[in-house]
Amino acid sequence: MQQLKKGIYRHFKGKEYRLISEALNSETKEDFIIYQDVKNEDKIWVRPKKIFLEEVEVDGKIKPRFKFLEEELVEPWEHRYKRALADYQNLLKQTTREKEEFFKYALTDFLHDLLPIYDHLKMSLIALNDDEVKNPWVEGVKHVLKQFKEVLNDRGIEEIRTLGEKFDHHTMEALEGKGEKVKQEVIPGYKLNGRVIRPAKVVVE
Repeated sequence: MQQLKKGIYRHFKGKEYRLISEALNSETKEDFIIYQDVKNEDKIWVRPKKIFLEEVEVDGKIKPRFKFLEEELVEPWEHRYKRALADYQNLLKQTTREKEEFFKYALTDFLHDLLPIYDHLKMSLIALNDDEVKNPWVEGVKHVLKQFKEVLNDRGIEEIRTLGEKFDHHTMEALEGKGEKVKQEVIPGYKLNGRVIRPAKVVVE
């Protein structure tokens, strides 16, 4: 008996089926066809092959009970496995990147509260006269500022350089002036791992 192609067949009443496999009855040695409803894959049928191949009369015309329509390209399981594995690996990489991004910039909100304190400490030393600078408490504040800066640097936080630099609208915000050179820094700006978390506010000339 002829070997049937795996693919899609149309029953003479109009419904389409997918030929899954051929089978052999172990007792009678009769050939059977196993096929599946294309629209409802839960429905799987078994029919003797000779009946599957029969011709029927419809409106005075002879037609095959099941007419072959097309072969179904079934991707080899090796390819499906490799594609699924690649998709899984890509998902792992994406998840890892997202976690790294999260931890890399998770400090941002905290820094918005912390950096003003650091700025105020620095500003407290700017207006001191010569006598006040010699005061022991000033040395203590300087030491705290040094430690503060080291901790920030260790966490990937860097202060944006401004004084004497060319104005950069990506990292700075001009409060006064129309030039291209920074004349004065009003409020320091900072980057976290290369990303600006607070632009420096400056005066340009």
